[in-house]
Amino acid sequence: MTDLTTTGPPSPATGHALAPPAPRPGVGAGPSVGVDVGGTTTVAVVLDDEGRVGERDVSPTPSGATAVAQHAAGAVRRAAARAGVALEDLTGVGVGVPGVVDPGEGTVANAVNLGIDRPAPLAALVAAALADGRDAARTPRVVLENDLNAAVLGAAHVLRERSGETVDDLAFIALGTGLAAGIMLDGRLRRGPHRAAGEIGHLRYVPDGLPCKCGQSGCLERYASGSALDAAWGPARSGRPAPVEVFEAAAVGEPLAVRVRDEFVAAVAGAVRVLVLTCDVGRVVIGGGVAQLGEPLLHALVVELERQAASSPFLAAADLPGRVQLAPAGLPVGAVGAALVARGGR
Repeated sequence: MTDLTTTGPPSPATGHALAPPAPRPGVGAGPSVGVDVGGTTTVAVVLDDEGRVGERDVSPTPSGATAVAQHAAGAVRRAAARAGVALEDLTGVGVGVPGVVDPGEGTVANAVNLGIDRPAPLAALVAAALADGRDAARTPRVVLENDLNAAVLGAAHVLRERSGETVDDLAFIALGTGLAAGIMLDGRLRRGPHRAAGEIGHLRYVPDGLPCKCGQSGCLERYASGSALDAAWGPARSGRPAPVEVFEAAAVGEPLAVRVRDEFVAAVAGAVRVLVLTCDVGRVVIGGGVAQLGEPLLHALVVELERQAASSPFLAAADLPGRVQLAPAGLPVGAVGAALVARGGR
């Protein structure tokens, strides 16, 4: 990862190298702000110099690169002001966004939910919006990262802070509109040479199955995502989100709901199996919008993984059920991870 120097108007990245991460990333590095830009909501959080999560700001996400950048800068200002931290005292600002991110160049492309299709210099745009009339030397640097990479860093940090245990091998599965994962191996992000690491949603799950926007058919995310649940369940009965309706109806034995839930959970179990058997990650954290179901989702997933292991000594020995947990409730791990990226976390 390279330093995205962000003084003055938008300009190419300078290519200066970031300092190597500390043994405990994010601790003793000075306050930073992380911004998680989602297709619907933008969340900014302040991380203090001891790595504790402080003030936050939540607001609707606009569309288009310029609007997203200006909005992210506003979220940074509001969160920092609530924490009583001046912008010039920030170690940096990290921004996590969906799409194909080049951290070295500070660009993002194919972030269709943000209205960004062509490569956009988002880091420089956010920096310019933060600078707006200020001395460029007093403007914090801005670092861009893929949202799931930020989320896996944030999840590892939160788990470490809560348990005191170092978490070096971790996958973060986001069950949202689509399906993808962030992967940390030996304490470092695994991006891959083409930024494709963790794109498990586009693995073939059902031969000749449902068509996918990626051009393939039968992709895993057509069966293990929030949009998959929406499509399988059909129009809402109560006006609440489909995952809530499905799991509540399945709990009382409604046949269609049981079938939809079980097919969805089996597909999510497939995602867990892929990550464990390819990368042997010690933990798999489930996050994203569907994960807000909480314990009913985790219970169903563990039961399915145990069912699969019952007929396979190999799977039983791998202990997939013991590796799965939900993302910490109430903590925006994506924004926390982006704040860590801002101070050199990888």
